[in-house]
Amino acid sequence: MPLPLAKPKVPRFDVAIIGAGVVGCAVARRFAREGAKVVVIEKGADILSGASKANSAILHTGFDAPPGSLELDLIKAGRAEYLDIHGALGLSIVETGALVCAWADHEGAQLESIAVQAHENGISEVHLLTGPQARQAVPGLSKALLAAVDIKGEHVIDPWSAPLAYLTEAVALGTEFRRNTELLSGSFSGDWHLQTSQGDIHAASVVNAAGLFGDEINARLGLPVDFNIRPRKGQFVVLDKAAAVHVPKILLPVPNEITKGIVICPTAFGNVLVGPTAEEQGDRDRATVETATLEMLKAHGERLVPSLAGIEVTAVYAGLRPGTEKKHYRVSSDPKSRAIVLGGIRSTGLSAALGLAQHAVRLHAAFAQPFLKPAEIPPVTVPNLTETRPRDWQQPGHGEILCHCEMVTRREVETCLTSPVPPGDFGGLRRRTRAGMGRCQGFYCQGRLAEISAGHLACPLSCEGAAE
Repeated sequence: MPLPLAKPKVPRFDVAIIGAGVVGCAVARRFAREGAKVVVIEKGADILSGASKANSAILHTGFDAPPGSLELDLIKAGRAEYLDIHGALGLSIVETGALVCAWADHEGAQLESIAVQAHENGISEVHLLTGPQARQAVPGLSKALLAAVDIKGEHVIDPWSAPLAYLTEAVALGTEFRRNTELLSGSFSGDWHLQTSQGDIHAASVVNAAGLFGDEINARLGLPVDFNIRPRKGQFVVLDKAAAVHVPKILLPVPNEITKGIVICPTAFGNVLVGPTAEEQGDRDRATVETATLEMLKAHGERLVPSLAGIEVTAVYAGLRPGTEKKHYRVSSDPKSRAIVLGGIRSTGLSAALGLAQHAVRLHAAFAQPFLKPAEIPPVTVPNLTETRPRDWQQPGHGEILCHCEMVTRREVETCLTSPVPPGDFGGLRRRTRAGMGRCQGFYCQGRLAEISAGHLACPLSCEGAAE
């Protein structure tokens, strides 16, 4: 009689993080640096599969955050840590500064209060400008501009390489990253027993960083569902690199009660963004773009900066922000069940991610003993994709230029495919290299990319063995 098969051993971790967006990646890095054995569970094929893949890439100062709020504290802490670590990780920062622009009398009346709030929030380099003074800083601005507030510390960064660097460092410290792994349910009885689409996991503690599905994950874990995600779609237009000379600073509108409004800003990649819109929708998975809205965005940019007229559109995209029924972050912890919830992290998530990670570790310390910190932190540096420093195509031995629009080399693509956190799909490959993101949107390079990436992506770019 054959012996019964032994049940596979269920892996156990100190901390299970649900969601590999920018917040989940930052939290994984911080706990790994503390010495925790970490697993990151992501239902998508790659990091940034949800809300984090589409944003305006602004590193905020927190000048307009609610005074005394947790959001303000975490934005400031996250920004400070980014400024401290970005050089070592190979990450970019483009020191643009920003102008909050008033185009109507009622907006001009609000500028002084915006400046006062910024000073109350600890942001000192803030100054009121007349219309002519603002146009000296950005000559392309329309003469309809009445006045502006100049905020020196608002900058733009590479929004995809930062979370990649965070998770890569976590993986170097022993973190497991499980993609295509959906949390199905969880229960706590001294330890967390998590049932996933790829098998069971045990963890001492759990962190919900699930973004657009934060409330649903709370329900699956049996935690209080004390907020409801209300997806807010933002559509963007990306203008050709010729636009960059006309927009050297981030151009912000005077915000209203509903939205911070449409931004015109340079990117770290040499383009100019116009967006986002703020459109409530029920669908959490799909963000469509509409021709009429995109035309409105382009016209809006040309009205405020007339020199943008006639500049070609390189790309369009839309993303979803995990808003809730309240404006503030929905951050909580339950010491009895050793659970931390980082919910409702809307448009400032990129800036606050490192601060949220610090905060998560502080919350965790209330119900757990300190971990044994690693003796050393392995050095991690991600490739530079921005126009702020030399690119790989400028170095010898790169093999060939695969994407001529964005000057992406074969060496960059091959390095990306064999990296510690390789892409799981074409979106991940694009975000790690910029291949296919230029004017032709992959028309000329996708064949070579399919050939070189064959066997590496869960969703291949070519259909091999198809009938002729």
